[in-house]
Amino acid sequence: MTNIDALPAADPKKRSKWPMIIGLFLFLTLGGGGFYAVYSGVILSPLSALSLRAAKSGLEGLAFVPIDTLTISLGKAQDNSHLQFTAQLEVNADRAAEVAALSPRILDVINGYLRAVDSADLQDPDALVRLRAQLLRRIQIVTGQGRVRDLLVTEFVLD
Repeated sequence: MTNIDALPAADPKKRSKWPMIIGLFLFLTLGGGGFYAVYSGVILSPLSALSLRAAKSGLEGLAFVPIDTLTISLGKAQDNSHLQFTAQLEVNADRAAEVAALSPRILDVINGYLRAVDSADLQDPDALVRLRAQLLRRIQIVTGQGRVRDLLVTEFVLD
């Protein structure tokens, strides 16, 4: 019988350090490149060149048509409450003159709708959103399809 302890101990094979060096190099290179890309705005930038061009092209054909300030008495005469309303219409630039020519009809529609709304409904926090949607729809009917893009309320005062 042979003694197991008498056998020479095998030296463990040394592993190569190249995979770790290559991995560390790739980690630093890709991390630095990613940092530079984000920091300089190449990626993940809210105003990258593509989105800046898209935003600029959307604003070129835009115009605003102001609507005269309306003061509307609400409720019964003894209540003595009023609404002061001012807005602007967002339109395509080539249609601004057409929409401005229709301003008496637009004022009539706005005045008629706001007089019909109950004063208690106007004090609701969500009232302005509903009013904008209703008024925009009525204005689009008066001006014709595709002329008015949006209604921007610039003054809404209840007293």
